[in-house]
Amino acid sequence: MDNGQPVKTLKGIGEKTAELFARLGVETVDDLLHAYPRGYDSFEEPCSVGELKEDEVGTVEGFLRSGAAARSFNGLSIVTTSVSDMTGHLKLVWYHMPYLKNTLKSGSHYMFRGRVTRKKSGLTMEQPQMYKPEVYETLLHRMQPIYAQTKGLGNKTIVSAVEQALKVRVLERDYLPAALREKNELAEYNFAIEHIHFPADETELLFARKRLVYDEFFLFLLAVRGLKEKRQEGKSGYVMERAALSGKLHDALPYKLTTAQERTLSEVFGDLKGGAVMNRLIQGDVGSGKTIIAVLALLLAAENGYQGALMAPTEVLAKQHFESVTDLFTEHGIEKNVILVTGSMTAKEKRAAYERIASHEADIIIGTHALIQEKVVYDKLALVITDEQHRFGVSQREMLGSKGERPHILVMSATPIPRTLAIILYGDLDISVIDELPANRLPIKNCVVGTDYRERAYRFIAGEAKKGRQAYVICPMVEESEMIEAENVLDYTKLLREKLPGLTVEYLHGKLKAKEKNRIMEEFAAGTIQVLVSTTVVEVGVNVPNATVMMIENAERFGLAQLHQLRGRVGRGREQSYCIMVDASGDADKNKRLQVLNRSNDGFFIASEDLRLRGPGDIFGLRQSGDMEFKLADIYTDAVTLKQVSEDVDALLSEDEGLERPEHEALKRKLGQYLERSYERLNL
Repeated sequence: MDNGQPVKTLKGIGEKTAELFARLGVETVDDLLHAYPRGYDSFEEPCSVGELKEDEVGTVEGFLRSGAAARSFNGLSIVTTSVSDMTGHLKLVWYHMPYLKNTLKSGSHYMFRGRVTRKKSGLTMEQPQMYKPEVYETLLHRMQPIYAQTKGLGNKTIVSAVEQALKVRVLERDYLPAALREKNELAEYNFAIEHIHFPADETELLFARKRLVYDEFFLFLLAVRGLKEKRQEGKSGYVMERAALSGKLHDALPYKLTTAQERTLSEVFGDLKGGAVMNRLIQGDVGSGKTIIAVLALLLAAENGYQGALMAPTEVLAKQHFESVTDLFTEHGIEKNVILVTGSMTAKEKRAAYERIASHEADIIIGTHALIQEKVVYDKLALVITDEQHRFGVSQREMLGSKGERPHILVMSATPIPRTLAIILYGDLDISVIDELPANRLPIKNCVVGTDYRERAYRFIAGEAKKGRQAYVICPMVEESEMIEAENVLDYTKLLREKLPGLTVEYLHGKLKAKEKNRIMEEFAAGTIQVLVSTTVVEVGVNVPNATVMMIENAERFGLAQLHQLRGRVGRGREQSYCIMVDASGDADKNKRLQVLNRSNDGFFIASEDLRLRGPGDIFGLRQSGDMEFKLADIYTDAVTLKQVSEDVDALLSEDEGLERPEHEALKRKLGQYLERSYERLNL
């Protein structure tokens, strides 16, 4: 038995449940062990009814004086009972659980735990969890894990599966050098895996998390340093001279490039004709004009008789790039062939595209990660550009670099990362920064509001829709969770369809099939959908200049840099745009963080403020760099750890560059597995 065994080998997990786990990316016991909790629930001492607080989770102890009553209403089964003490009366309600009528008998003794609300009939606890007193005693003051869930797969089932996985797992030899563990006071690996799931208290949780965060940064930076070694002092076979068409297009643009754009373009063109292989990152805020730099560089490559490729993270964005480049070339009479390659193309369409690429009939190729499949053979591929770099991992950067004969690499990112951290994370790349926006952009008007503002916000969205505009509404969750109180996409879509009659309201989330996601984004881009309710899957997406409103629910649950990315979905057209951030926490500190966004539209300032304002308690609910292959680590919250890991990696490689020493054997094997898994995620 090993950790690679399917989850269905665990007790109580059949084919159907295994399929639900697969929707969460969990197929093996090892996947389950690394599916870390998204938060924790702490069980406190029970209180009297009078001490319960509205809109908060509480626990009361009660002897039922009478049994439960059951009734049906419009097909909905409802079970009710109540508990009382000298301080008050509490009504208990369960839906779709008719069997409880036989469980809740007169005289039975339970702990009831749930969220308390005030109804017309008084204090009410809906769908409370029930515990026998002796069972609750074992949970008291312990931190219970809360996992990402999907419809049909609740937290209890996941907790049970993780408990089993921890019992049957094969313990791993700790691959981190003992000296580094001792120096950084890190937990043993197997201990960390167990206690990230079931910590006794917050101290134990932070100890386990510290080790796993260190590991994520350590393996990532080892892989990045490996890329750097391969690329250093690389002579380029593709030296490009400045040519007429790229200059003509630059001069004919209907707008003037900013000083920062001109500086960046000069750096890129300097690399392309300098004789060494370019490895450059363009870091620029949302809407700063990175794409035109990419187009001019691709045109320069084509003019010099080479091929250039642009890879986008989504099909919708790839198609949009393709359409904008072909329209631009047609408008200015540029006769270069541009083709599109995506995963959803038919086999026949792909074959035709591959033939055009191999024969050099195609000058510029735009697509998704389908561009790096083995079947794609290029002819003189001299320049590879990736858009939204933070969506691509180390393995994708390496795969792109291996296409052709060491092409120039240009990567672009709109994620605002302080320069000190960017130098560490992109240690294999030179960095250009576009730190100003085009003059014709109207600044987005921002507001941070409480939940009582929602009705006004809905009326405002309806008003914008009457003017022919569109809106995004962002929710932190896909569907309702029994453990986490936050707005979810599915229920919010139903609500808005009621609140905004006559408007087309659709939803989008990461669990939809790729084809469905593409269809919805294309319809939104075309204007047939007026309000799009979505998770952060739209953070990097299609350009919709007609969208003028971004409403973010539970804004306090997101990191500032991520909120800034979401806000960047609007403000792309000529009309005034607005960002409404709904703070549902009532927490002054969280509202203070949101006010940074309210005051500034500068992504780099926001990133540095986010770094300054983060505290040790912000380890859950605020992660925003999860696209960089990190499950737990966050480059903002864990910036100090990231810097320390960078120093440790450099020191280790200076002593043993190839990890050839016997004491580094386990680490070298782990790094190989890490890279292999990265390739598997790409299906390469």
